[in-house]
Amino acid sequence: MYAKEILIEGYDRIRDEVHTVLAGLGTDDLDHSPAPGANSIAWLLWHLSRVQDDHIADAFGLEQVWLARDWADRFDLELPHHDTGYGHTPEQAAKVRVPSTVLLAGYYDAVHDQTLGVLRALAAKDLERVVDERWEPPVTLGVRLVSVLSDDLQHVGQAAYVKGLLQSAEA
Repeated sequence: MYAKEILIEGYDRIRDEVHTVLAGLGTDDLDHSPAPGANSIAWLLWHLSRVQDDHIADAFGLEQVWLARDWADRFDLELPHHDTGYGHTPEQAAKVRVPSTVLLAGYYDAVHDQTLGVLRALAAKDLERVVDERWEPPVTLGVRLVSVLSDDLQHVGQAAYVKGLLQSAEA
């Protein structure tokens, strides 16, 4: 396998897991938080989508799907349009209330499509390109792609855990 095929496989798994978490949930379920101040399923999935959207767009010089395709307006959150959820307080995270699983899945799928488009066009040498010089050592595209993949997998796993807690409480 080439590196880009491994990355595509990883990002496809995120999409599969996002859809698995959303399957069978209602709007109220999206807002479920396992404890006061803990992140809801909606926040976890919105945040992983926003981070992927923000970081991929930045690394490839693209517009964020969130902004370019009116997702920010469709979600109509009480947050700045460029917000990704990074460093949110519990109060800020509670503002991420999503009216439907369809909307959340649609946004993630649009982000995923943009991500796959750039991954399919990758050449091995592209992975060595520096995309962020604020770190020591500077962050290469390869490192950024793996970092986003890791972060997204952690958040979708957390969302699956919260869904499991919700379902066990209902049983």
